[in-house]
Amino acid sequence: MTRIPLSAFDEQRRLMQQRLDMSTAEIGLTVRTTNCLEERGIFTVRDLLNCTPKDLLAISNFGEKTLEEVYSALEGIGFTRRSPK
Repeated sequence: MTRIPLSAFDEQRRLMQQRLDMSTAEIGLTVRTTNCLEERGIFTVRDLLNCTPKDLLAISNFGEKTLEEVYSALEGIGFTRRSPK
């Protein structure tokens, strides 16, 4: 059986989908942070990226230090913060 290689674009898209579908527990967050997020229905990187900092800071027991932990974990898998304008 011969496999057809994916184009570079298709491969990048597949890798992006994999990263977006990762659970919050898989990206290196502490158990406490993961539990805070899951209690709010945030289970995947995709869910996390759909939240604003204000949304996250509204979570009980979720402060600036936890927000920085989340940003650091996201940067570790290739997602960077936009600079404020």
